[in-house]
Amino acid sequence: MDTNEFAVLKLFVVGILVNAWMMRGLSATDSFNIEPTPPRPRKACNESRLQWEVEVCGEEFKRDMGQIDPQYWCNLTHFISEYHIFTLCTEAKSLVVHCYWPNPLVESYIIRIHKHFFSNCTIEQVVWVDPPDDTLTILILIPVFLTLAMIALVVWCSKRSDILA
Repeated sequence: MDTNEFAVLKLFVVGILVNAWMMRGLSATDSFNIEPTPPRPRKACNESRLQWEVEVCGEEFKRDMGQIDPQYWCNLTHFISEYHIFTLCTEAKSLVVHCYWPNPLVESYIIRIHKHFFSNCTIEQVVWVDPPDDTLTILILIPVFLTLAMIALVVWCSKRSDILA
């Protein structure tokens, strides 16, 4: 037997063994229970406690925002960490009282926070204008010509497959 043939045979046998070894752990009947599992009993959401907990998060956020100059309240880079902590706090408190997050109660509180701190942050509405016709024409024609060039290249290569092979 030639050494190349022997190497190919060894590689083939190793491939089959590795495939069998990997597939052994992926069998659906071995790793999954066929019967449906009953849903875990979920405790009811305690909305009154959630309201109180979210207020605590809001008070911490208000205290943190009080340390930031109000002229920077519209610049997210100045308060992003405080806002992130506030969001994490509301999420954690929601889970503690067995409520999903976000929920309407938390959303309404976040909207109140936004109205309090960020109501003056609206900017003038951006007016979108079409680009000049020359620019628009170029932006349309470049992908069209690239597509046609690729098609031509594929056709040309397929006709010359006897030379390129």
